[in-house]
Amino acid sequence: MPWIDKNMCTGCEICIDECPVGAIAMVDDKAEINMGLCIRCGTCHKVCPENAARHDSELIPEEVENNIEWVKDLLTHYTTEKEKRGFLKRIKRHFLKEMKVNEKTLEQIEEMM
Repeated sequence: MPWIDKNMCTGCEICIDECPVGAIAMVDDKAEINMGLCIRCGTCHKVCPENAARHDSELIPEEVENNIEWVKDLLTHYTTEKEKRGFLKRIKRHFLKEMKVNEKTLEQIEEMM
């Protein structure tokens, strides 16, 4: 999914003019994508002269870091090593379930192609 790098956006509004579904608006002089309206066509990526329209794959390291920080924060609520191991096993199952959901979704998308 696309997102706008606010540090790179100059507010030229080209992406707003070119978005076929009107999913982009100016907020505080920067483009912002309404993900509820966005159809993921990639037009914003193609037309942005500053390359401020970015792809979500660039956020993977940040998302991983956020997940790890979340797990570490939750881990502080457990005091014994046994409790911590039990929590880590449960949270691992959570992420494995999410991975399975994503895999099954991708399989069904492939079938649609």
